[in-house]
Amino acid sequence: MKRSPLLIALLLPAAAFAQGTRDLGAHEHGHSTLNIAFEGNRIAMELEAPGADITGFEYAASSAEDRAKLEAAIAELSKPLSLFVLPEAAGCTVVSSTAGLHGAGEDHAGHDHEAHDHSEHEHGDDHAGHAEHAEFHAEYMLTCDNPAAIDRIEFTYFQTFPNAQEVDVQMISDMGAQGFEVTRDAPVLDLSGLI
Repeated sequence: MKRSPLLIALLLPAAAFAQGTRDLGAHEHGHSTLNIAFEGNRIAMELEAPGADITGFEYAASSAEDRAKLEAAIAELSKPLSLFVLPEAAGCTVVSSTAGLHGAGEDHAGHDHEAHDHSEHEHGDDHAGHAEHAEFHAEYMLTCDNPAAIDRIEFTYFQTFPNAQEVDVQMISDMGAQGFEVTRDAPVLDLSGLI
């Protein structure tokens, strides 16, 4: 996926932090990351989530049912304002949105999906023998008429994807870089005074 210049420029510190965090720990189900960059009236967002959180599985989609779940998940991930609800007063609209699955023999991006012949592999709770796990990746660019009205983000993401348990958020704005943890039990990110 091609990254926007805004996303690259504003998320470099957050990406370095996230990569360092990923390198320290193992692949963790239930745990996603969301990078957010605010610049003027633009918002760039980047989401990474384990396949198991989004579709309930991490293996290559081989059955018609699994492929349907994959397609439905990518369609849902392509609607950022349905997953991460901003205050209506901000007047935000989606400029661009891309979503796809990478890993576990898959390479599905956006809505350009072709059937591929994938070899089956075992999966389960013991991931030590697997070098690759399926992860969903989505990038969004938004514009807002009144970004100052953004005092919170409601994570309906948890309602859409029942296996998701928490999202680590790295945010960059004129106020600097901030880190947050948003959980299923507390699905609202309070941004009062931070933008």
